[in-house]
Amino acid sequence: MEVQPKPKDLLLAKTLSEAQVIALLQPYGFRDPLKADANLQAIGKNPRERILFSEIIEETLSAFSESPDPDLGLNNFERFTQSAFSKVELLSHLKQSPLTLHHATFVFGGSPFLSDILVRNPGYFYWVFGLQVLEDSKAKADFRKELSDALRVVKTKAAQFDVLRIFKRKEILRIGVRDLVQAASVEETLRDVSNLADILIEKAHVVCEAALRLKYGKPALSDQLGQRRVPLSGFTVLALGKLGSRELNFSSDVDLIYIFDTRSGETLATGQAISIQNTVYYEYLAKEITAALNQSTQEGYVYRVDLRLRPEGEMGLITQPLEAYRRYYQNRGATWERMVLLRARPVSGDFELGRIFLKMVAPYVFEKPCGSHEVQEIKHFKERIDEVVDLRKQSHLDVKRGFGGIREIEFIVQTRQLQHGRKDIALRKRGTVSSLRRLQQAYLLPSKTVNTLIAAYRFLRNVENKLQMLNDQQTHLLPTEPSQLDALALRLAYAKDGVQTPREQFQADLHFHTEAVHQAYEMLFTPDSK
Repeated sequence: MEVQPKPKDLLLAKTLSEAQVIALLQPYGFRDPLKADANLQAIGKNPRERILFSEIIEETLSAFSESPDPDLGLNNFERFTQSAFSKVELLSHLKQSPLTLHHATFVFGGSPFLSDILVRNPGYFYWVFGLQVLEDSKAKADFRKELSDALRVVKTKAAQFDVLRIFKRKEILRIGVRDLVQAASVEETLRDVSNLADILIEKAHVVCEAALRLKYGKPALSDQLGQRRVPLSGFTVLALGKLGSRELNFSSDVDLIYIFDTRSGETLATGQAISIQNTVYYEYLAKEITAALNQSTQEGYVYRVDLRLRPEGEMGLITQPLEAYRRYYQNRGATWERMVLLRARPVSGDFELGRIFLKMVAPYVFEKPCGSHEVQEIKHFKERIDEVVDLRKQSHLDVKRGFGGIREIEFIVQTRQLQHGRKDIALRKRGTVSSLRRLQQAYLLPSKTVNTLIAAYRFLRNVENKLQMLNDQQTHLLPTEPSQLDALALRLAYAKDGVQTPREQFQADLHFHTEAVHQAYEMLFTPDSK
C-alpha cells in the first residue's frame, strides 16, 4: 500500500512528483501550488532551516489557508524570510508563538503594502507582533515624545523630514497590523491615524519654520511708537475634512488651510538673515510645509496635501490673513463651505489664532439660515457628485461617494448641524458618530435611524480602510473581480458559515447598509424634514 505524503515531505522527502506537490498544497487554497512549493523551498534552504521549518509547516500552511490570499501571503513571507537577520531565529520564534504565526500570515496575505514595510524593515517584525503593541492604542502625547526624541539626533532639514517619513512608515505598520488582526476597533484606527497625522504636520511645521527663521528672522509687528516686537506666533494650520473631525482614512490626503494674523509687519532679521514682509514670510512658510509633506524620497512621503478647500479653491492664495477669511466667508462663502467648516480644527502653530478663526466663522456657519433653499443647494451639490460617479459606472462600487455611501451619512449629519446648530451648541461638535448621538439626544433623528447610520458608518469606514491598506492608495472603489472580492471579504474578517461564502456575506451586508443609508439620506429632502 502506497504511503500518502504529508506536508512535512515537501521539505524532507528526497523527491515528490508535481502531482504529489499539487495534491498536498491545493487543499490549503493555493491557486498556483508549484509556485507555492518554490516559495517553501526557498524558505528552507539549508538543512537546519529546513528541519525547523518542517516542524511548523503544517501549521504555517493552515494559517495561510485562512489568510485573504494564500499565494500572495506565502510569496510575501518568503521575501520577508530572505531579509530577516536570522531565519533560524525567526522560525524558532514562530514555532514558540503560534499566535504570531497566524497574525503574520494574515498580514502577509492581506496587505502587500504592510508586507513591503516588513521586508524593508525586518527588525519591526518582533516589535509589531508583540502582544503589548497589538493590545495597546497610542496617545497623541506618545507620538509627540517619540518623534521629538528621534528628531533631536539629526540637524539638517532633509534628514529631519526623512525621520518624519520613517516614523510614519513604522506607525502606519503598527496601526495597519492592529486593524487587520482585529486588535483595534474602527474608531481606534481612525483616531490613531488622525493623531499620527496631527503630530507629523506639527513637526513638519516646526522644521520648516526653523529653517525659514534662519534665513529671514522672526515675524515681528510694529507698535504705535514704531518699535518692533516679536509675537509668540502669527500662523496656524487648520485641518478640514476627515482629519479635522479626527476620522482620517488609512491612506488619505490631508485637507489643510493656512492662516496668519495680519498683513502688517516684517521679519526681525539678525546676523545673516534678510528682512522680508510678514505676508511674504507666511506665504513661503505655507509653501514649504506643503512641499515638504508632499515630497517623496527613498523613505516615502509624509502626506499628500489637498488645499482645494481654501477660499477660491485652486485659484486662491495659499495663505491669507484672518481678515481676508472673514470677508470671504461673510460675502462669498457657499453653503458647501459652511459644511466644510463644521470640521475645521487647528492642528499646528498658534492655536489661539485657530480658536479666534473658529469663533469668527461661527456666525457664518451657524447663524445664517439653513432652510429649504440651503437644503436644496446641498441636494444639488450631491447630485453633481452623483452624476460624475454614475458617468464612471461606480455608483455601487464607490463606498465614499456612491449610493448609500459615507458621503451620504456625512451630509445627513452636517445638514442637521447647519439647521439646528444655532440653537443647540452641543450640535457644533466634530465627529460623525458622536454627532449622530447628539442628534438622537436632541430628538432630531430617531434612535433607530441613528443606530442604523452608526452601524453603516463603521462598516463602510472599515471597508474603506481595508481597500486603502492593500497598496497604500487613496481608493474608495470595490474590486469587481470575484477573487479580489473574496480577498476583501476575508480582510474584513468574514468566514465560511456553511451557508454563504465570505464574499456573499459581505455583499449582503453592503447591500443592507447602503440601502438603509440612502433611505435615511432621501428623508432629508422630504417636505416635513427639519
